Amino acid sequence: MSTDTKVGMAVVGSGYWGKNLVRNFHSLGALRMVCDSNDALLRTVAEQYPGVDTCMALSGVLTNPEVRAVAISTPAETHFSLARECLLAGKHVFVEKPLTLDEGEALELIRLAEERSLTLMVGHLLQYHSAFVRLKELVLAGELGRIDYVYSNRLNLGKIRREENILWSFAPHDISMILTLAGEEPRSVVTTGGNYLHSRIADVTTTLLEFSSGMRAHVFVSWLHPFKEQKLVVVGERKMAVFNDMLDWPDKLVLYPHQINWKGAQPVPTRAEAERVDVTPSEPLRDECRHFLACAAEGRRPLTDGREGLSVLRVLNASQRSMDRGGAPEVRSADNGESPCFVHPSAYVDRGAALGEGTRIWHFSHVMENAAIGRGCNIGQNVVVGRGVRIGDRCKIQNNVSVYEKVTLEDEVFCGPSMVFTNVHNPRCAIPRMHEARETLVRRGATLGANCTIVCGTVVGRYAFVGAGAVVTRTVADHALMAGVPARRIGWVCACGERLDDDLACPVCGKGYEKMPGAEGLREVDA
Repeated sequence: MSTDTKVGMAVVGSGYWGKNLVRNFHSLGALRMVCDSNDALLRTVAEQYPGVDTCMALSGVLTNPEVRAVAISTPAETHFSLARECLLAGKHVFVEKPLTLDEGEALELIRLAEERSLTLMVGHLLQYHSAFVRLKELVLAGELGRIDYVYSNRLNLGKIRREENILWSFAPHDISMILTLAGEEPRSVVTTGGNYLHSRIADVTTTLLEFSSGMRAHVFVSWLHPFKEQKLVVVGERKMAVFNDMLDWPDKLVLYPHQINWKGAQPVPTRAEAERVDVTPSEPLRDECRHFLACAAEGRRPLTDGREGLSVLRVLNASQRSMDRGGAPEVRSADNGESPCFVHPSAYVDRGAALGEGTRIWHFSHVMENAAIGRGCNIGQNVVVGRGVRIGDRCKIQNNVSVYEKVTLEDEVFCGPSMVFTNVHNPRCAIPRMHEARETLVRRGATLGANCTIVCGTVVGRYAFVGAGAVVTRTVADHALMAGVPARRIGWVCACGERLDDDLACPVCGKGYEKMPGAEGLREVDA
């Protein structure tokens, strides 16, 4: 018996695409059962594949001891629940794209598979196309040189869907290939779309991806196109490649060794003859199914495992968010690979800046190079974050604030509207003094009220509260309540923001505090 038949398979969903999985797993000698809620489809399966069991409920698959692995080809919104049940039952799982619709659910499936040493694989079909496999080999070998630009067109007239838009239907394949060629996830995603047949379902989308390496990519998908086109173009510094899946096998992958030479200040293209690349003809879906069976039988990691599926899902979700906001960029950190955040189209984020997951940058703001902003921050309108500034998690900076170079904000700092950080003590226009800029530190949980001023070189303590219009000229103690010009301490505040009573207790949350020995400031007393 071949390796393929060591893993008994069930296919859940035998409709438009599922029937192809049924055919291939059967031809590989692995198919044991087909599950579908449509009785007419099951009758067709029984006629075409005698000896293959059928059932209408997933429980029939989960309790069948001959079924060690399950392929899921159902609507995307059902993927998580079905895959989870199969993993919990100890079955290896193959899920058609996308893995799930929610990134948290995808992580849950990955965790379950890893904890149980089960195979979890996503059906990104073109990763198994022999022409793309060969293209990837050429790119990894440096045949094309540095990859500068990739674009893909996946166009057709139909099949028009109502359960998902064109982005989720067509683009996953191209995004998967592009991420493989880039070797990283994009730092910026911009998607625009057009809804022509249904007010809430996009029929045409264009996605632009920008990577930290400098590579860019463009994905154009449509089911309102006069002819079918499936083409991936890779532009390298030495050669260009075209993978055109609509051509016959000898022409599916072609290299163009064109050169751009400079004469004076002008780039001059030099054309060269196209080079066909030998590609072994094969059916990608059969190769994909065979790969899954081998991984499940031998405990190998699939080429398109759950984590690869999660990477594609992150880009899809970023694309959807961008499209929902009229093409607003979804920007991710170039350094830590966090999920994308929101940057308004009127804002600027310089290359090299790092933005944490869930951070929002609003109208007309500017985040300069090498600045690092943590997770869940809200940067209001007309805010400038200077070069090299470090801002922690969950900070809020309201409108018209400039956070200058050498200012550091720890986690959960609140900067009120139009408050001011200075950077030098005695500025003069005619005398450059930026080399005299002083470090300013605002500790965790501090609040800086509207129109207050923090003179450079000072430290604002943890959970301190600087009142509106105050001018801070010296170090502020932890939990101090500051007011006036120059600012002086007029009381103490709780971590929740309420003023403490004379016994240093919070009248709202009940926390108690005591003065720290040998230092000005408070610390919480254990209850």
